[in-house]
Amino acid sequence: MPQVKRRVFGTLAVAVSLSALGASNAWAKVTPDGTRESDTNVSADRKGQNVSVTAGAVVYDQSKNGSGQSVGPVTSTTTWAPPACYYAPKYTPDELKAYLEPIWEAGSTGYEWDAKQRDHYVNGHPYKDFNKEKAGEGYWWDFYVTPGREGDPGALDCDKPIFWVDEGDAPPADIENAVTPEVLAELAYAQIRVPSTKVTLAPENTTKVNLPTWAWLDAAEFKPVSVTASVPVLGVEATATAEPVSLKIDPGTADAVTYPASGVCEINNGRIGEPYAKGKANETPPCGVKYLRSSGHGSYPLKATVTWKIQWAGSGGAGGDLPDGTFGADQDVVVQEIQAVNR
Repeated sequence: MPQVKRRVFGTLAVAVSLSALGASNAWAKVTPDGTRESDTNVSADRKGQNVSVTAGAVVYDQSKNGSGQSVGPVTSTTTWAPPACYYAPKYTPDELKAYLEPIWEAGSTGYEWDAKQRDHYVNGHPYKDFNKEKAGEGYWWDFYVTPGREGDPGALDCDKPIFWVDEGDAPPADIENAVTPEVLAELAYAQIRVPSTKVTLAPENTTKVNLPTWAWLDAAEFKPVSVTASVPVLGVEATATAEPVSLKIDPGTADAVTYPASGVCEINNGRIGEPYAKGKANETPPCGVKYLRSSGHGSYPLKATVTWKIQWAGSGGAGGDLPDGTFGADQDVVVQEIQAVNR
């Protein structure tokens, strides 16, 4: 029964968190007496309770991220995925009291569960009076849902009861996805956006059977991008940087050969592939495709996928690699037979 009650309580907390995140992802510094320097991040219906439900929410700096209508998120090349939820500071002692007491008074979670909650946070088992004696010396931590992952089943994985962490201390070791530089890097990974992978072809869009078709990407667009995630109230941050390393071409039919044979064009001197230029008709393209059969009255769906190497660096000199990410797009290629007339 207690586990079921916790799920009900957790679902309510999710709804409150999402409402706040929808209003703003800003954070407000909390002073020792429980007031805040700014109320801009609090929805109007909760201002009267003085609850800054985003006090420790992650803040994203996307000024160096990919932009424009054609950008999209990378997909991990492994089964790994960034966390759908995380733990971070959320309440001061006064704020937790203002948040929990109306829930207990409503009785929606049941008398037995409410009594256990009061015992846990008020009666000294283990916390007394919401830890008010430690006001200004730490925060109550709770979960947040990662932006864009609200409907993800993984968002329900963060089901630990609200817990206290003294300022300067690490969260309990058994708490997964508590914000650290590495977790922040993983959250930044989820926000990375990279440009579309529509390649330039020569001949453009329509080519001939057995004619090598050159393929390349605009070097100006394919450059490193990065996102920084931080929790200012803790003074920790991490930056995830994605750098293009290769382009894989799938011709959309088995009746084709690619250049190189693997279909993977490595980045070279900051560019992927090489633009076709006059006088290169008899050369083999460093990156491209040759179709061996006509597409008839239709076309072949050429798929171009760029692999991005992703690394991170964070507070305290931490850093390392994250799984490579990919982003791909399809484009139609018409392949015609070369007609010859004999006289």
